[in-house]
Amino acid sequence: MPEHIDKIVETYQYRKEDDKKYSRRVSMEEIEKNKFNLNISRYVSTAAEEEIIDLAGVKKSLDTIEDTISKAKAKHNQFLKELGLPELP
Repeated sequence: MPEHIDKIVETYQYRKEDDKKYSRRVSMEEIEKNKFNLNISRYVSTAAEEEIIDLAGVKKSLDTIEDTISKAKAKHNQFLKELGLPELP
């Protein structure tokens, strides 16, 4: 595709580093450290970044859900008791 070719040429020609998953400049020292291996994956990672999870927020949400379940269960058990049926544990 022409737009891909244009992007490659522009990146090379102008040494663009707009997208660190697409291109970046490396020093000769870094290349030497990698034993002159020019494999792209040694220098540019295309791996998706892991989503950062707010554990405190998730716990708060789970606590809220657990509280809702507990209240609904208590109300349901009240109805079961009135009907003379065994309550939920």
